[in-house]
Amino acid sequence: MTLNNGTTTSQGPTAGAARMPGYAGTLAAACGAVFVAQVANALPASLNGLFQQDLNTHGSQLTWITAAFMIAVVCFEFTFGVLGDLFGRRRLVAAGTALVAAGSAVAALAPSVQVLWIGAALNGLGAGAMFPGSLTAITAVTRTARERAQAVALWSGFLSAGAAVSPLLGGMFAKVGSWRGSFWVLVGLALVSMVVTLVLATESKAPEGRSLDVPGQITFALGLILVLYGAVEGPESGWTTLPVLLAFVLGACFLAAFVLVELGASSPIFDLKLFRNRAFTVSSVVAVIGMLAFLGACFATSMWLGPVQHQDPIRVAVPFLLLQGPAFLLIPVVSRLLHKVAASWLLTSGFVLMAIGCLLCTRLDVTDTGLGAFVAPALLIGIGFALTVSSVTAVALNSVPQHLAGMASATTNMLRDLGFALGPVVVGAVALSNAGSAFGEKLAGADLTPGELAAAQEIGRAGGPIAVNSLPPGAPGSSAHGLALDALGSGFSTAYLVCGAAALVAAALTAFGMIGLRSDHSATGADSAPRSPGLDDVPAPAPAR
Repeated sequence: MTLNNGTTTSQGPTAGAARMPGYAGTLAAACGAVFVAQVANALPASLNGLFQQDLNTHGSQLTWITAAFMIAVVCFEFTFGVLGDLFGRRRLVAAGTALVAAGSAVAALAPSVQVLWIGAALNGLGAGAMFPGSLTAITAVTRTARERAQAVALWSGFLSAGAAVSPLLGGMFAKVGSWRGSFWVLVGLALVSMVVTLVLATESKAPEGRSLDVPGQITFALGLILVLYGAVEGPESGWTTLPVLLAFVLGACFLAAFVLVELGASSPIFDLKLFRNRAFTVSSVVAVIGMLAFLGACFATSMWLGPVQHQDPIRVAVPFLLLQGPAFLLIPVVSRLLHKVAASWLLTSGFVLMAIGCLLCTRLDVTDTGLGAFVAPALLIGIGFALTVSSVTAVALNSVPQHLAGMASATTNMLRDLGFALGPVVVGAVALSNAGSAFGEKLAGADLTPGELAAAQEIGRAGGPIAVNSLPPGAPGSSAHGLALDALGSGFSTAYLVCGAAALVAAALTAFGMIGLRSDHSATGADSAPRSPGLDDVPAPAPAR
């Protein structure tokens, strides 16, 4: 076509395939941001053993280090998504990196585990802004489903790269100095990411129809925190104690109130109408269950090698290269598969591989400190995660109209991270509850002197078998070390079994729940995702700009 001024322009596929201005810079900034956020998330994995030694922690306190991060992410991710739509995704991501820098500085200076929780929570708040902000920024600069799938695969790869590098970072600093040094490195990475975001990323907003949902945010946060508090404290405090029971009851009431608030909200942070789309619903449910299985297995591995076997942090990091590395190394493979293979096949295959890996972990011997037995199961779990983490995000984003991408990305991130938050909590509850029961039974029939038996019982009541397992030789109660080790091995083997079962459930839901749905991507890369009636009735923001 020739314009009046003589300039020639083209139409059709070539023009449509041209990338939007700022694509490369925004993608680079988004990948850098999610890398830093995931480093902050995974850093404690290789350091749990050192936290226990330096800060005198017990089982639930170690669980809270990871849980504090993920609870902050999940509770405020929706609101951060709205803030990004209102005030700009670039500003949101930059603010998130500043929070990570602050939280990491607090963690580096922490004199007690309680202060470490505060640092982890600040890091979680920062990551809660960076995850949806960076993902929505990508959707704002992509034109087609194919381009968006490639960008999401790269984004997911850097997310996993951060998780793979993080334990190595922690292990190296623990070897040459102190675990605190790794948090100072994270401060520097966060500041660099903030500068890159402000310089390279394109600003985008979608304010139309978006406003803060304060009642929804309050009821959701209170409900989730109370329920997770009960789940973390139950194994050591007792499931029938008053604080734990009240936490569950009040938490359930607040979550029920959250659903009622969202049904009547003019601008909900969690719009239930999105779930009219079957592909979105299935991908959302399996995101929670499947990511619970994955991070639960990761947490079990960090506890098995750290506080249980007391292995060197560098050795703890090795299995995490296999658990997290494939999602980064397989970026080009997964990107092509997302374009050519039905999402249901990718998701089902990935969850099955994760299930097999978790079930193999149930055969581990807690007295064997060699890493060879971890190679096959960790690699299977890692490859399964590589196939699922990008696929579940791409399915969700491409199953809704483009103008709902911001809301869908925030919802998908929240549900995926809810699974991540539940993983350590469920694993901690299952493993420590089973270990505590097994230790009590073994101790009752143990051939110990009355003094040793009384000391082991007292330490076990105060800190569980994980405290007895950490006693130095010759200390009162240390003769029960073998009993505590066997009990912990049994408890975490059961936790691996639960993770495997969760992955199998996710695989079954995907296989049967997506029957009859078209592929989310066509061969040409056009947007061909199925649409459900009524989705366009959802209050929608304007297209990102």
